Amino acid sequence: MTVASANRPLAGIFWMLVTGLCFVAVTALVKYLGPRVPPQEQAFLRYVLGLILLLPALRPLLRSRPTPRLWALFAGRGFLHAGAVMLWFFAMTRIPLAEVTAMNYLAPVYVTIGAALFLGERMAARRIAAVVAALVGALIILRPGFREIGPGHLAMLLAAVIFGGSYLTAKILSSEVSPALVVSQLSIWVTVALAPFAAAVWVTPTPAELGILFGVALFATAGHYTMTLAFRAAPVTVTQPVTFLQLVWATALGVLVFAEPVDGWVILGGSVILGAVTFITWREAVLHRRAITPPVPATKI
Repeated sequence: MTVASANRPLAGIFWMLVTGLCFVAVTALVKYLGPRVPPQEQAFLRYVLGLILLLPALRPLLRSRPTPRLWALFAGRGFLHAGAVMLWFFAMTRIPLAEVTAMNYLAPVYVTIGAALFLGERMAARRIAAVVAALVGALIILRPGFREIGPGHLAMLLAAVIFGGSYLTAKILSSEVSPALVVSQLSIWVTVALAPFAAAVWVTPTPAELGILFGVALFATAGHYTMTLAFRAAPVTVTQPVTFLQLVWATALGVLVFAEPVDGWVILGGSVILGAVTFITWREAVLHRRAITPPVPATKI
């Protein structure tokens, strides 16, 4: 990151605010769509429609000549990500918006654990303590033994793990090929991987449902774009805490639009998780390490 970019914290905060609003809009639209269209089909249509928005970025794909190893990584990541996206769409129709948002904060924590297990990343005592704190935050949200843990919660927990695996694969790929190629290959392979699952449960969507899913694709694509603007303007250590507002907005939206009750334990647990992720990110910056733990929005759909 250049010095100029690091000196624009207000711009970074602004673009991260916009990013959070985009991703909250994604969750709200999926929640509004409901379960009539199966989650596999919703996920497939989101990526098909998203490919239209990414057409300008597909030019690097046509010029590239990946090795067999890279093709395997591209395909493997696509199938991993497809599984996580289907689980995420399923969870959205089963549990409140605030719980989906809070539990999605776990994905960067799983990336940190995966980096230690598979990439040889060193886990110092403070980093281990932050990971443990994040897992305690998850227990605060779920409160096993004190509330019912349904399929939606289990789906979201697994989705966060798989999103973490997808991001780790992206880190490996980004050191060998351009980011544009990584993004375009992901979009194509996820679409391919989702196609048979969508075909098996296909329900013909209405024009209104297609419009909602196009809105999902539009806001998701816009969110990833504004996220890059935020990172270009300011360090992740500045923009990361802003992502807490996504939990506030999701909670407010759940109450005002979907009549979901406010759960203080979810807010507390989400705050603990995000605090842990922010601490890990800050330590990476202080130690001038190659960043492994991603910002929270980087693991969105």
